[in-house]
Amino acid sequence: MKIAFLGGGNMASALIGGLIAKGSDARSISVIEMSPATREKLGARYPVHLSTAPDAAMQGADVLVLAVKPQDMQAAVAPLAGRLAGKLVVSVAAGIRIKDLARWLGGHAKIIRCMPNTPALIGAGIAGLYAPPGASGAEKRRAERILGAVGKVVWVKDEALLDPVTAVSASGPAYVFWFIEQLAAAGTALGLEPGAAAQLALETVLGSAKLAAAAKESPSVLRERVTSRGGTTAAALKVFEEEALAERFKRAIEAASRRGAEMGELLGKG
Repeated sequence: MKIAFLGGGNMASALIGGLIAKGSDARSISVIEMSPATREKLGARYPVHLSTAPDAAMQGADVLVLAVKPQDMQAAVAPLAGRLAGKLVVSVAAGIRIKDLARWLGGHAKIIRCMPNTPALIGAGIAGLYAPPGASGAEKRRAERILGAVGKVVWVKDEALLDPVTAVSASGPAYVFWFIEQLAAAGTALGLEPGAAAQLALETVLGSAKLAAAAKESPSVLRERVTSRGGTTAAALKVFEEEALAERFKRAIEAASRRGAEMGELLGKG
């Protein structure tokens, strides 16, 4: 499979590195990137074909991965309109809907949308994927191979569900980082040395996630096992309940999902 990337930023670099690590030939990968600094940085890491000319980069490519910023997408794909016959287009841009990409690409129909997250940068990502009804099994497998090079993938049945995917997993790392910050800050406020509090918080979240991933039981069962009646954990969870923390968290995720839908509307107006 020959792959061309439109955009050579962090996500493209992560995908390229993952693909090469899993056996793809770097010579089968090309990148269209206008920034000299980004081209230099990418070229120093991987022996891929780098170009500013779409025609040269896409020659013989089976798949075009759209990896530019959402706000730059319409202008970036304009030169490609009507020139992608037979190629699968895989978009990793947040918010931009297939119908708008298809319109900007001159009616191109072979498009699959993907929503990865930043842990992909270390090969620990997860991506939500959506393929329209006309996508073939082979096309879906190609998209899965590309995104699966940097983590796990899940398919959703409706494109609108990519907004909740964005709210849960694409934005999710920020929530986890925030929780680590707050856990460490609380420890420091209670008298722990800041470095020790930060290490305790980070390793607790990391270890708990690994335990949840390895366990056959659900997170709720694991939580109950840690919570002894009348103990320290129960005291903290009681405050969470009194403060309606679960409901507030749910509203936050709903806000992120709504914003994703709003971005899709705004970005698609061009």
